[in-house]
Amino acid sequence: MSVDSIEATEVAPLPLPNPVNANRRDLALRIVVPFLVIGVLIVIWELYVVLSGVPPYILPGPGAVAAAFINDWGTLAPALWVTTQITFISLILALIGGVGFAIFLVQSRWIEIAFYPLAVILQVTPIVAISPLILIYAPSTQVALLICAFLVAFFPILSNMVQGLKSVDHNLINLFELYGASRWQTLIYLKIPAAQPYFMTGLRIGGGLALIAAVVAEFAAGSAGAGSGLAFRLLESQYRMNIPRLFAALFMLSMLGVAIFAITSFISWLSLHRWHESSLKREN
Repeated sequence: MSVDSIEATEVAPLPLPNPVNANRRDLALRIVVPFLVIGVLIVIWELYVVLSGVPPYILPGPGAVAAAFINDWGTLAPALWVTTQITFISLILALIGGVGFAIFLVQSRWIEIAFYPLAVILQVTPIVAISPLILIYAPSTQVALLICAFLVAFFPILSNMVQGLKSVDHNLINLFELYGASRWQTLIYLKIPAAQPYFMTGLRIGGGLALIAAVVAEFAAGSAGAGSGLAFRLLESQYRMNIPRLFAALFMLSMLGVAIFAITSFISWLSLHRWHESSLKREN
């Protein structure tokens, strides 16, 4: 057999997989698998309630919770909106305050030594312990809830931002100094962009903590009436033994937390997916 015939009978190389299709399959799995697991858990929950005969005031089934969600929507929806407002306003204030205070702290080692312990003290003090004082001095209950949620969400953003601003490569800082860049030019064009991954981590943590703090603050405040949030509706359902409504309010809080995490994760992806290693897809 000649060399030409051997070369002609060689097996052709296999086609490379299409990266677009692979990404679509990966995205579909990320969506389908969690919903499948949640669906299985709901089925198990319903079967347990039906087979065990547990009364609905102890453990309602998914059908009873769905009915309460629909029937009490007029009561739960305004409460959800109040909790959402408090969460997002406190998170925005925490972002502004945390980033601004972090930039202030890294300007001098003495400034950090003098003021950073104050932020630590605010963080380690339980918000439930200081909420009575906040309720006394705040002009209204809503302002008190905002302050409580702000204090809890503030420190993770501050801590991550300070760590990011201090983690810039010293060689790059020396390069900026070599070219005569001012302190503000170094901050704007080097330190703040380099601190983005740390800031995004603080944003995701602060978003969840802002929701938790809003609920805990409302528990401590005991606010009621038309302007009350989901935390009061939880307590009200508990006192009235309306457990299906309690589960419906818990479901709404969980969905709000998932939405906050999804929004902050999407913002992080938009900021980092083109250049940072944590968001780049590996090829091997």
